[in-house]
Order: sequence, then C-alpha cells, then structure tokens
Amino acid sequence: MKTNQSALMLAAFAALIIVAAGCNAPTQKQETATEQAAAKPDMAALKAEIQAIETEWASATTAKDINKVISFYADDAVEMNDDEPMQVGKAAIQQSLLKSMEARKAGTTVSFETMDVYGDGNVVTEVGKTTTTDAAGKVVSAGKYVGIFEKRDGKFICIRDINNEDQKGK
Repeated sequence: MKTNQSALMLAAFAALIIVAAGCNAPTQKQETATEQAAAKPDMAALKAEIQAIETEWASATTAKDINKVISFYADDAVEMNDDEPMQVGKAAIQQSLLKSMEARKAGTTVSFETMDVYGDGNVVTEVGKTTTTDAAGKVVSAGKYVGIFEKRDGKFICIRDINNEDQKGK
C-alpha cells in the first residue's frame, strides 16, 4: 500500500510542477482590433502620396525636365518600356527617357493617374494609367503602368517601372 501511496504522491507532485511551469510560461499576445488596424497602412493616404509624386512626375515629363524626372528613380531602378529592352540603372533609364521626350511633339501634356496601390507602407505597388493630349486637348496616346516604390530616406522612390501604350492617335 505504501508503494502505491508513494507513486500517487509522486505523480501528484509532478502534475503540480507541470501546472506551475505552465502558469509561468510566456503567452502569445492576442492583437486587438485597434492594434491590427494601427499596423496596417492607410491605403488612401498612400494612394494620395503616390498620386502627388505622379502629378509632379507628369509635370516634369511635360516640361521635358529630364533631371527632375530621373530624380524619381532609385539608382538601381529598372524600367521596362513598350518595345524596348529593359533599362537598368539611372543612366540607362535617362537615355531611354531622353529619346522619348525628343520624340514627343511640342505642346503635348502628359498625365498619370494612380488607380490603385498595394503594399505595406515601405514598399508600394501602384497601378495607373497615362494619357498624353495635344494642345487642343485631344488624346494622342494612352496607356497603363505598374510602378513599385520603396521608401528610402523617408520618401518614396521608384525601383521598378513597367508601362505600355494601348492606343495612339485616337
């Protein structure tokens, strides 16, 4: 009987240690809805921020200000234009943009419209459309693009850009 009682006491003691250890174990914190909302970026604010960049970018493109336009790109950016090989780095992108600017007729206006953005606040993918109009306001070309922006030194800079036209002269 004493052996059974000793075994039973030992089992009870072991169970007590396990329960005590479990009480001291770290628990995973459940995020509250407020904490989850705070962790998610404000997509409307990000969209407005990217649109502001695109508006400035379009103005510089319209003005054929290559230095301003190239300032929107990261040094290691990659650009993929319609009917051209991939351009890697600012120098290659600048040469491609210069050709495009020279080919565009005087009096045209370029505009970019941010349709949607996705991301985490540090890296944002933008989907947009582009329109070029002549001096009379007639659309001479339109297209679409996807840009990937990364926040560096507190501001968004384009690291990847792909675009193509879907109509000319309409």
